[in-house]
Amino acid sequence: MNNDQKNLWQSLSYLLRAHPWHGISIGKEAPHTVNAYVETVPTDTVKYEIDKKSGILKVDRPQKYSSICPTLYGFIPQTYCANNIAEFCRERTGRRDIVGDDDPLDVCVLTEKTISHGDIIVRAIPIGGFRMIDNGQADDKIIAVMHNDGLYSQWREVANCPQAFIERLRHYFLTYKDLPSSTKPSCEITNVYNREEALEVILRARQDYLEKFPHLEQMMGETIEE
Repeated sequence: MNNDQKNLWQSLSYLLRAHPWHGISIGKEAPHTVNAYVETVPTDTVKYEIDKKSGILKVDRPQKYSSICPTLYGFIPQTYCANNIAEFCRERTGRRDIVGDDDPLDVCVLTEKTISHGDIIVRAIPIGGFRMIDNGQADDKIIAVMHNDGLYSQWREVANCPQAFIERLRHYFLTYKDLPSSTKPSCEITNVYNREEALEVILRARQDYLEKFPHLEQMMGETIEE
């Protein structure tokens, strides 16, 4: 990229809203501390999700039943779940039929503060995660704490979380897509993993992103603030 191109991208970054998936950095300290884009908060009665093409938050579906995510929920920018994520899931589960879900890597962020709406960025420290499989697709959920949170930032491992809270979060993800009449769950969680494994999942999702969007990384990587 020559200087004129760099200057153009720098100018555009000041004038235009960044795409939450591509235009926001994963963070200089990744994977140990990452940026997290929040789509949904615990008070939402509607599940919001980013529109991948436009970058605008959209209504995915109303929450028809009482299951509500107990944490901030969104994704880690500039990550993608494809071959590297799927291979890691296959290694850990011994199942050879797993593929990536072709989405950014999901993240749940714990904080003691009440945050009233999504479409925001928070810095988060990964402490573990769920190895979730959704209809044969690897759909990991990273569990993180908000950076400098007064209560939760002292936690460094998912084992620090009360078991009742982990079970509540697990129950949400195992049921949030199912109707009451469902006889066969669409999602399963094979295990809860620790911080070290969560960092590996983030690195693999980052590699999947770089392989999927090499030109975006080259054009924007030097101009987006971290």
